[in-house]
Amino acid sequence: MKATDFVKSSLQSSTGWAMGLINDMKDAPLTQPTSGGNHPLWVLGHVIRSESDLLDGFILGKPNRFPELEKAFATGTSPTANADDYPSMDELLSKFEQMRAATLAHLETLSDEDLAAPSHAPEEFGDEFRTVGSCFSAMSVHMAFHAGQVADARRAAGREVLMA
Repeated sequence: MKATDFVKSSLQSSTGWAMGLINDMKDAPLTQPTSGGNHPLWVLGHVIRSESDLLDGFILGKPNRFPELEKAFATGTSPTANADDYPSMDELLSKFEQMRAATLAHLETLSDEDLAAPSHAPEEFGDEFRTVGSCFSAMSVHMAFHAGQVADARRAAGREVLMA
């Protein structure tokens, strides 16, 4: 297996887990996890915003393609229970599809050697984002991390476990 195939597989797996949970919460997108925190709508917007930071900013050296998501979803923001603070779930799902298609399309252009190329990440971000490959790895891990928050939000909403 080529490294780029592994990256693609990791992205697809983490997306499958997270999006299965997020889609199941379309009717209750502001439900916070049992301990408070990041509700499914915020998680979705944050993942989109972050993936653009990684692909567009750190890998391609361009601005984030969704500047309108900065205020509500950038790293360091806190979710609110006010639906008016956010785009709709359908709008965010569309942006996610657009973002992920761009990510996978760019990945298809890369060789395994390209994954070792230095990224455009600021040095203060450290080794976690130092190479193109490490940025792709962060996308997968980030998505899987936030899937756990959505799973907890589902339980807070009284839903049965989807995956065990």
